[in-house]
Amino acid sequence: MLYLVMHARTLLWKHWAGALVLLRPAFSRTKTFVWFAVVVTGLAVRTDLLGVTSIVRALKLHPRFYTALCGNVHSTGVHLDRLTRLWTQVTLRPFPQPLRVNGRYVLVGDGIKVPKCGKKMPGVKLLHQPSNASTKPTYIMGHSLQAVGLLVQAASTVVAVPLAARIHEGLVWSNRDRRTLLDKMLVLLETVALGGPFYFVADAYYAAHKIVNGLLDQGNHLITRVKSNAIAYAAAERPSKLRGRPPLYGQKVALKSLLADGAPAQSAPSPVYGERNIPIAYRVRDLLWRPAGRLVRFVAVTHPTRGSCLLMCTDLSLSAPDIIRLYGLRFKIEHSFKQAVRVIGSFGYHFWMHDMTPVRRRSGDQHLHRTSIDYRNAVKRKMHGYHVFIAAGVICQGLLNYLSVMFPGLVWAAFGSWLRTIRPGVAPSELVVMHALRQSLPGFLLDCGKEHYLAKVIIDKQDSNVYEPFRIAS
Repeated sequence: MLYLVMHARTLLWKHWAGALVLLRPAFSRTKTFVWFAVVVTGLAVRTDLLGVTSIVRALKLHPRFYTALCGNVHSTGVHLDRLTRLWTQVTLRPFPQPLRVNGRYVLVGDGIKVPKCGKKMPGVKLLHQPSNASTKPTYIMGHSLQAVGLLVQAASTVVAVPLAARIHEGLVWSNRDRRTLLDKMLVLLETVALGGPFYFVADAYYAAHKIVNGLLDQGNHLITRVKSNAIAYAAAERPSKLRGRPPLYGQKVALKSLLADGAPAQSAPSPVYGERNIPIAYRVRDLLWRPAGRLVRFVAVTHPTRGSCLLMCTDLSLSAPDIIRLYGLRFKIEHSFKQAVRVIGSFGYHFWMHDMTPVRRRSGDQHLHRTSIDYRNAVKRKMHGYHVFIAAGVICQGLLNYLSVMFPGLVWAAFGSWLRTIRPGVAPSELVVMHALRQSLPGFLLDCGKEHYLAKVIIDKQDSNVYEPFRIAS
């Protein structure tokens, strides 16, 4: 039994480091890559979420390497967009099967607002948080990000593996820039470079002309919810003897009328994730939607406990149960955000810009076209640092998902703690995998300290007086 545990702790870290080394082409130098690998590893084993100092404490590094870690995050040797593309390709390789419907991948996207109180942090602005929760403040100062994740099927579980996240508000680089969050989401989807057609599943905010046409131009489709006051049109009857262009839109249809339509609804078992033996009723109708300028498929769903909603899909060949099922998986990115914030700390950066003009409380966008070139370059450097730290958190979370899905036996063998219920067939959570990695790290360094690149670099940078096993390994 002891041999199995020792073997599991070594294998677990070898799989971790083997996936990380595939990202090497995104870095100008090997030293830059190695420091980035240390940052990702530190995020996985730390016990608190207090920025770079928590990485130094978790890996028992010498305090003088704190500056080197911060410098690596800001380094121009990290090619962010290339790193994102490589991470997407790495994600598609090791996982057993990314979820596919009609031969298409399924991407989920959403926005997240991260509180930041630093007065010298670029991109911080007053943000509105619409929510029904009384514990969530309506207005905060912080960073507004958009993120994209890939749905992966793992046994009886579906996991949203994060691919990329970017800060998309707070800075105005030019007074001629008219891009919106929708435009920036399309750019993020292009940066991800999935390499195949996909369905993009998002909430009602993304049910807009720009998103629909931007996706259709690339051969992709949108699945989303529409508001209850949305309007669509029936196809116009083409008169044969009238002059001029024939009409495009026919009778106006209020979409909420589909929920109260007297026509009989179709009934089926709920395809929503996690539900069993719950019947739902739905109506399907293909109508012209003016923001898209074409026919789209609307599905009016009535659930016995969740209420009713209106869904929309630009793919007319996708069945209504599949539309309901895919939109029901949109919450997976919300769960991914929760893990990123509370468990991994992907957005827990605290990098201040020394020469920045302090941000006033309740202020809006920072207009950089009025500033000097040196100031703009300094802001770009700081934003690059934020995005590299976020990318490290994204990759860390994705690798935790990878170990959870592919090697659950190794994870439980190295867990070394107690859980009341371990459900067979259900992948362990990110927290369980982090605990297993934390427990097995000293053994990995002792066993592989002279042969493995990740173990060697950690041991070389450690403060040997802090922890005796690490001193022995070095």
